[in-house]
Amino acid sequence: MPELLCGDDPEPSDRSPAGPLFVPVRPGPAGYAARLFRTPLGERTAVGFTSARALAVTLGPDQAWIRLAEPALRALAAPLGVTTVTVDPQLSAPAPAPVAPLVPVALSLRIARTA
Repeated sequence: MPELLCGDDPEPSDRSPAGPLFVPVRPGPAGYAARLFRTPLGERTAVGFTSARALAVTLGPDQAWIRLAEPALRALAAPLGVTTVTVDPQLSAPAPAPVAPLVPVALSLRIARTA
């Protein structure tokens, strides 16, 4: 059966299982939880990688992961209202830089007056 494409859209119209994926996780109070991300348009998505190397290149070598089949990842994300699974995303935003602690204004005024 030929695969149906919509216009210039290179994506197939039917979802097919991607197979076992390397899914990024984060520690939580009850163990580990799958990390959810946002697409460039702001939609929440579950993410899986086809290799541990691809995950490490995109998210860093210290990113924890588990192996999940694509249907299992969809089932895990569905109760949270997440219906999209992104496989092998190429880009990710860098982690935010730590924020320097703020010095209270009253303290900084006292330091300036005594100097």
